[in-house]
Amino acid sequence: MRVFDKRPGRRAFFSAPQSVAGFLAALLEPAIAVATLVAAHLWYDEPLARPSMALALLVIALTFPGPNRFRDAPLAAVVDIASAWLALVSILLFCAWATKSLGLYEWNVLLLWVLATPLLHWFAVLVGGQLLAARSRRPQARRAAVIVGACALGVRVASVLPERVGVQSRLLGYFDDRSGDRVHASAGAMRLGGLAEVAAFVQANGVAEVYITLPLGSQPRIVALLESLQGTTASIYFVPDVFGISIIQGRLQDLAGVPVVGICETPFTGTNDLIKRASDLLIASLLLVLLAPLMLLLAVGVRMSSPGPVIFKQRRNGLGGEEITVYKFRTMRVLDQGTSISQAVKDDPRVTPFGAFLRRSSLDELPQFLNVLQGRMSVVGPRPHAIAHNEQYRQLIQAYMVRHKVRPGITGWAQVNGHRGETETVEKMRARVEFDLEYLRNWSLGLDLQIIARTVRLVLGDRHAF
Repeated sequence: MRVFDKRPGRRAFFSAPQSVAGFLAALLEPAIAVATLVAAHLWYDEPLARPSMALALLVIALTFPGPNRFRDAPLAAVVDIASAWLALVSILLFCAWATKSLGLYEWNVLLLWVLATPLLHWFAVLVGGQLLAARSRRPQARRAAVIVGACALGVRVASVLPERVGVQSRLLGYFDDRSGDRVHASAGAMRLGGLAEVAAFVQANGVAEVYITLPLGSQPRIVALLESLQGTTASIYFVPDVFGISIIQGRLQDLAGVPVVGICETPFTGTNDLIKRASDLLIASLLLVLLAPLMLLLAVGVRMSSPGPVIFKQRRNGLGGEEITVYKFRTMRVLDQGTSISQAVKDDPRVTPFGAFLRRSSLDELPQFLNVLQGRMSVVGPRPHAIAHNEQYRQLIQAYMVRHKVRPGITGWAQVNGHRGETETVEKMRARVEFDLEYLRNWSLGLDLQIIARTVRLVLGDRHAF
């Protein structure tokens, strides 16, 4: 039986097209930013000169692809768009200041552009969300669906079908050769019959979607079912039972004609890697130039506060688990680097008074921008933990080491969501790791800019770091 076409020149069956909503969302933010910039020039009757064209190209590079906010609540969309736009404008101002190009732009044009763009973006997201919701409520958008496999995985698929944007499925029921207590309690009342009855039911009832959630051990039955469904027009989806593990950047790929299911992969491959590295170099370079006088003063303060080196070099695990050296301003009187390391706690006697100030304000992390230039770290990513802690928690927390599939960051999604500072319990560390994995699943340049903006706002008043 030929399940997919291996002939040369043919696309693999699993090359999943992007949804219309996802495609529009990817283009929405850069398109609105550039269109508003052009409109601002027209409003003030200013020519669209080369500096403005360069600004438009830079904005496209920093905002494409945009995140999908069509399902966000209006208030959440406002906060997300405003924080991301503020971070982007800050980066652009740093670039203009560093290149001494601010004088090349008309301030009235820039001011109108900066104020109007996030408002138009939010309005477009609001309208787009309403249109997609209205489209999903149309009768023709409600596609009849059945699930083959009345198991826990089948019930989970049924629960997420209504969450799709633009298309809603109307679940008719489940098919399974088992019955009674052998099927999931939530699916038993909706069991329509056994596997031999699926094709006839699909054809008779105009079923548009068939989801197969049978275990891989049922391969002969799955093959027979697929053969019987080839006489129908239903779309067929096989759902592998991989929900027991943490899926990172899960996607279907073509390996020279061989279908490969990616379950755990870094988000920074191909152009994503180039975008991530370029943004890291740009942000770290600009901040190091701007913060050089402050860092010099802090170095003097560390030197005067207690004997010892100004810079504390920490051994950490970086990308791929490789050991790296991370820089920080020294905040303690002792340097722990052994196999048994105690985390800093509140009122820790090892911390100097000046070191306590550095920790509260996160200024002790500033030398890590040098690590970013070296390629050891990223501006945004999972925070690096001590090697001894990694060895401890990798045995206690599922998928703990997956966070090392990307470069560690100076700030991260976990830190701006309240998981910064001491993690004295396994539960706190597990919560931090969950946020790190969520970052890997949902990475975008827009998310990085949002995290940077939230970091600037939070660290000044944060009292969770010791």
